Amino acid sequence: MTPHELLAKGELTVRGRVREASNAVLYCTVEYEGVSAACVYKPVAGERPLWDFPDGTLAQREVAAYELSEAMGWGLIPPTVLRDGPYGRGMCQLWIEATADDSPGTALLALVEGEEPGPGWKAVGFADVGEERTALLVHADDERLRRLAVLDAVINNGDRKGGHLLPAEDGRLYAIDHGVTFNADDKLRTLLWGWAGEPLTAEALTALRRLSADLADGRPLAVRLAELITPAEIAALRARVAGLLRTGRHREPSGQWPAIPWPPV
Repeated sequence: MTPHELLAKGELTVRGRVREASNAVLYCTVEYEGVSAACVYKPVAGERPLWDFPDGTLAQREVAAYELSEAMGWGLIPPTVLRDGPYGRGMCQLWIEATADDSPGTALLALVEGEEPGPGWKAVGFADVGEERTALLVHADDERLRRLAVLDAVINNGDRKGGHLLPAEDGRLYAIDHGVTFNADDKLRTLLWGWAGEPLTAEALTALRRLSADLADGRPLAVRLAELITPAEIAALRARVAGLLRTGRHREPSGQWPAIPWPPV
């Protein structure tokens, strides 16, 4: 049984609530034919309205982000489905138990003294750390993060924070919280600016070319996305992919929108 099938068909049992979240995020177990797993359930009824997104669409955007991650072949987002649950329709996503990411050699984000990031790190920008002091915010020069930076540019992620990065025991990196994505306007806000303006990898270009073909009218991915986001948002998605292929470079901040989310974690 695949995780996708388990999430879609299993019986959801609410075990608790993630209090730190701004929208309703419920920690659940899901069970089907003797197989069970932990998961997160975000009911549409628990979504807080946002001025720049249609009401009741965040769960669909989470699923659309998962579909894009799978189409690019990177598996960066845990299996995610749209389904009915105890509090109505919502997003259901496999729970990922993250490892500690602050041990030597495993940290993904850090604040460092000085003006240079040092070997193995990429600079994001300076941050106020109090007492009239600043420190350089850096992220790891990690291929998993680099793939995620490309995916975020594709889905127009308006809120890529450090707390959304989940390194798993098996060495994979997962990313969560993709409700504010796919806006037709440029909304990219992220901590992963370290490669801004640099050439895309050959792997990324190959994934983008495949994605461009999959987004053509009538293709299964395009049909699926039409169930989740608006025609204008699909057109903007195609334009973002085409722009990345045209420039062959990682996105840079537009200067017309805050480039880094707040709070950053």
